[in-house]
Amino acid sequence: MSTHHLTLGVLNGDDIGHEIVPAAVELAQAAAESSGLLIDWRPMPIGRKALDEHGSTLPDGTLDALSKLDGFILGPIGHREYPDVEGAINPHPILRKTFDLFANVRPTRSYPDIGCLYDDIDLVIVRENNEGFQPDRNVVAGSGEFRPTHDTTISVRVITREGSRKVAEAALKIARSRRRKLTIVHKNTVFKLGCGMFVEECYRAAEAFPDVEVDEAIVDTFAMHLIRHPQQYDVVVTTNMFGDILTDEAAGLVGGLGMAPGLCIGRGNLAMAQATHGSAPDIAGTGLANPYAMIESTRMLIEWLGQRHDIAPARDAAELMATGIRAALADPTTRTPDILGTGRHADMVAAIHRTIDRGAIDRGATGMT
Repeated sequence: MSTHHLTLGVLNGDDIGHEIVPAAVELAQAAAESSGLLIDWRPMPIGRKALDEHGSTLPDGTLDALSKLDGFILGPIGHREYPDVEGAINPHPILRKTFDLFANVRPTRSYPDIGCLYDDIDLVIVRENNEGFQPDRNVVAGSGEFRPTHDTTISVRVITREGSRKVAEAALKIARSRRRKLTIVHKNTVFKLGCGMFVEECYRAAEAFPDVEVDEAIVDTFAMHLIRHPQQYDVVVTTNMFGDILTDEAAGLVGGLGMAPGLCIGRGNLAMAQATHGSAPDIAGTGLANPYAMIESTRMLIEWLGQRHDIAPARDAAELMATGIRAALADPTTRTPDILGTGRHADMVAAIHRTIDRGAIDRGATGMT
């Protein structure tokens, strides 16, 4: 029996989360079994179902339980639809701040025949996660947005040297593992102090990575070039709000938000898999939800943990999942309609599972482990 072991939390979230998260777990488990990796799955309540059953969208004890894990999968949260009652809070910023998950890693990749605007896109945007303009996470207490009079609203943007340097280091490490190019995206022509500090710290961090080529771009110019020439970018690092917008733009190049996975990481050993799309209540239960982003996010989590802890079976499991994903996306009958397919959610999951099973058989036949 394998001695390689991971303990992962499972938080379904809302709406289509109850479909795509179990699918991701099913496929990760199949790949793990085929690779000699033991995964102890720990389901935990979150979101509207948790509110109805426990009185809070983030029940007492959940954060403590998560802190004891290697990582966790978070499904989409439909907090905009929560009732205006005590306990109905948005868990996102709390999870990210509690575990200092300051880097949101969002890859964008082309796959053939699914409606991508280009066939050769392969880039990663690393978005700072816990500062910037987002008022629910840029202060320790209270909110970074307030209204001193009925006619005035003030939104505060927070940029720190430490936060900037941390996310820059994370992006540089990713660039070193890829094509060794990093682009800093900012607006220091206007935000001379805030973006100016961010850029300064990115370049300071880059001094420890002389093998990585570093350049920079003003955010509006970058947004244009991302549409016209996305192939020129490898890894991009930017502030919170800019990253939020640019990653959605990038997803539009490769098939939409259903093709937008994400992994939240920090300096510690815990990470969170989180697809970047919403909970899509309009298609929940119809079988039309594209599970790719959640499955790929989960694959990224297992791969990251395998690299972080030098667990070869975890890396093998992630590669099996990647092979299954590519096979499912190559067949229009196993793709969902949003990416030019005729299949449904269950068809894509079944196709990935079949490929994982075939990969396991091939490994057994060749004596690979």
